[in-house]
Amino acid sequence: MVRRPVAWVVAVILFAEAFGIAALNWFMGVVVDRQDMSLAGLDPDRMSMSAKAGAVVFGLYFALCGLVALLVAVRNRAPAGLGRVLLISVAVVHGLLAAVAWGLIGWTAFLSMLVVLTLVVLLLMTYDQVADAAGGAGAAGGDGSGDGAGSESAPEPAPEPEPEAKNDTPPAAPFTPPAPTTP
Repeated sequence: MVRRPVAWVVAVILFAEAFGIAALNWFMGVVVDRQDMSLAGLDPDRMSMSAKAGAVVFGLYFALCGLVALLVAVRNRAPAGLGRVLLISVAVVHGLLAAVAWGLIGWTAFLSMLVVLTLVVLLLMTYDQVADAAGGAGAAGGDGSGDGAGSESAPEPAPEPEPEAKNDTPPAAPFTPPAPTTP
């Protein structure tokens, strides 16, 4: 099956992205801190701290999404609740990053973001198909109790269909609203 390998690949990619995004933002914070220049009157220390805080926040976000994908791969079950929301949000983030990458970086970065987006959506969709198939099989098989309690009683006769009432009225014409009369 494709589900588990896709989940493993998504987990590895998201952990790599977590490290890469955190390292890039941390590096940008260090560069801004060492330049001692202000941008439009902003304090360089605040810009440096905000870049480093962004490194921590986005690194943890991608790591948490990677952890959800890793749990999906290990358990071989569909993500539920907050995990599903995290995977959907990381798919949306990759779609937005793909659009930005197309304009600022180029088509190779765009394609790499689309590959990750496709893998995350594939992870979400393949587990949905498994859940739908399992739900349909359980509904068709009955309750599966197998106690045989219903086999001793006679089956109930099928109800007879009621005769249809005659309808002598012609079908209604389509409704046309009145035209406005004010000039």
